[in-house]
Amino acid sequence: MRVSWEGPDGVVAELAGASGGQVALAYSAPMVLSRRWAVFLVGVGIWTWVIWPRFAVAIWQDPRSWASGTVADGAPTSFLWVHALLIGASLVIGTTVGVLGIRAWLVARRREAS
Repeated sequence: MRVSWEGPDGVVAELAGASGGQVALAYSAPMVLSRRWAVFLVGVGIWTWVIWPRFAVAIWQDPRSWASGTVADGAPTSFLWVHALLIGASLVIGTTVGVLGIRAWLVARRREAS
């Protein structure tokens, strides 16, 4: 079974049934970002790497991060672990957003050149 339709934006979508009864949706139009959005995404990625490492240093030096209350002495507390997880996740997300911005910038540049 194969069904096609045109969406309100003029993009054709296709619904195809595979032999095993599974249904796959294929959307034929790629997402297009403007150069401004690409620059914004790169800026968010850079901002993430400027802010979060400094925050990591502050958390490391906070007495609440250590069981003894002295920096880097004793076992790390849940305060440190929770903030380390938040910082790590933020850096991963920021890096991903920055890479997407760079890729969007390169595609926009290639599109303008041709």
